[in-house]
Amino acid sequence: MRTKNFIISNAYYFVVLPLLISILFIEGCSDNSTDVIKENPIVTSQIKSPPIEPCYPVPTDKQLEWQDSEIMMFIHFGINTFTNKEWGDGTEDPLLFNPRNLNVLQWVQIAKEIGFKYVILTAKHHDGFCLWPSKYTNHSIKYSPYKNGNGDIVKEFADACHANGIKFCIYLSPWDRHESTYGSSGYDIYYQNQLIELLTNYGDIGEFWFDGAPDPSYGIKLHNYNWDLYWSTVRYYQPDVLMANWGPDIRWVGNEEGLGYETEWAWQTRNFSMQKSDSYNKVWYPAEADVSIRPGWFYHSSEDFKIKTVDQLVDIYLKTVGRNTNLLLNVPPNTDGQFSSYDIQRLRDWKRRLSEIFAKDLFFGKEITCSNVRNNSDAYSAKNCLDNNRNTFWVTDKDINNAVLDINLGKKEKINIIRLEEAVRFGQRIKAFEVDYDNNGTMETIFSGTTIGHSRIITFPAVETEKIRILIKDSYAAPTLCEIKGYYSDQIRVQ
Repeated sequence: MRTKNFIISNAYYFVVLPLLISILFIEGCSDNSTDVIKENPIVTSQIKSPPIEPCYPVPTDKQLEWQDSEIMMFIHFGINTFTNKEWGDGTEDPLLFNPRNLNVLQWVQIAKEIGFKYVILTAKHHDGFCLWPSKYTNHSIKYSPYKNGNGDIVKEFADACHANGIKFCIYLSPWDRHESTYGSSGYDIYYQNQLIELLTNYGDIGEFWFDGAPDPSYGIKLHNYNWDLYWSTVRYYQPDVLMANWGPDIRWVGNEEGLGYETEWAWQTRNFSMQKSDSYNKVWYPAEADVSIRPGWFYHSSEDFKIKTVDQLVDIYLKTVGRNTNLLLNVPPNTDGQFSSYDIQRLRDWKRRLSEIFAKDLFFGKEITCSNVRNNSDAYSAKNCLDNNRNTFWVTDKDINNAVLDINLGKKEKINIIRLEEAVRFGQRIKAFEVDYDNNGTMETIFSGTTIGHSRIITFPAVETEKIRILIKDSYAAPTLCEIKGYYSDQIRVQ
């Protein structure tokens, strides 16, 4: 992280060279491949199977680490918590903000207990109220009773994250209903100044979340945001941060229901028109689905008994993580500045249920055969799919884009969940697959699907069988799989 002064004049956006966002052109994965811009060499120190040729685009190490985390926590906390609103209008009295028993350590410890590795705090929502003492506004914690105006919740939260091995992450709303310069060129400088405060005073940031609200359909006149300026500022001060939602590294899934799509490619055609460019390229751009544990994003006591059920949260997990999409689950602190005991208990029950569902991998260490293995090498054996190790994988010979893998369970087992994972470090490849089971000597189809990606979890009515078959029916390049897992649970609803 750099901390040198970075002052940009009003003429800056006419002369600045926008940051060149790392774009990896697709080669071997597209019918119209272009020149390949190669990323940093693949880190192999922790990979058991030797690296193979990439099917571009591929993730950066930071993107892969983020995808491996699978679930992250959102924390909506601010002036809305005390006005009982979802969207403030920027006229709120800062004196209303007074969490008397704030405990950011509780937030972080609960996140860590449940398994969240990235936690995102709303440093400023649409009302413009800042949880840090920004020197560019009077609508902040500095003018509240909290710690007599000497508080800095962003710092408290950042320190707690860093001390507990959690990725400290920030949400900074571009829409600001308090700031008088909003709608003029001066707002870009205002917003950039607040970016710099956050980027230089609180240590490393894992994910920076740019909200796209409000949609133009609301009839609200929006500022013409200078995204190139914002992104280049972030990259300058913190080159490794992942920019999400309205950013170049992580893509919003497109809804706030925690719903991923049956066909989900982590690579996308990146449209640079919003960056004032007419280029169209394939980039690694994995999806993130945000949803709140409650009906609202901010805490409202009236919703204490409207928290999503464990069944609903499990269903959301299966429809996000199980569909090649990371889950961003919002848990809002109450007016005391703490998570509600109701929310904490629901999170613990959710974690317990998932642990029970995925407690026993019925495929682990079983016998597996396949129609093709790269160079007939043990390094790429199909056994690598059943070893509970993402660093080993199976792959076919080059130019072999379909395959059959048979798992022999040794005895009849009841199964209703199968999890598949591609070795996405080398690109997402598989376009179509099928899962069959042996029904007393006849192979019958359980499921037919399209994409797999980082994770695909399929559920189906339970079958009893000794043999499961995975058919890779089509792939952009030699297909890979690093995990094939099977489970039985009576605690799920079939998707």
